[in-house]
Amino acid sequence: MLPALGPLSPLSGNGSTAAPAAGMDIGQAGAASFADMVAAAAGQTIGAMRGAEQLSVEALQGRAEVREVVDAVMSAEQSFQAAVAIRDKIVTAYLEISRMAI
Repeated sequence: MLPALGPLSPLSGNGSTAAPAAGMDIGQAGAASFADMVAAAAGQTIGAMRGAEQLSVEALQGRAEVREVVDAVMSAEQSFQAAVAIRDKIVTAYLEISRMAI
């Protein structure tokens, strides 16, 4: 027979084995909920889109270069596509759970 497993030791010094979300301190990672992380990601996506829009307006006024606008728009588009993919995964998971027999 196999011996029982003892308590697991944490990989990092603070007791959290989960990787912290982008922009968060390691100490905060364990306290953040999934909803907080999704809200933060949505906020970052909205910020990227607003920044790209502002840079586009500045380019129309002649205060920004086209390359900067293209970089900002492409970054905002990638953020938006990631947000849509995450939303789709959440909806798929919800639908799969709702179809489970109780």
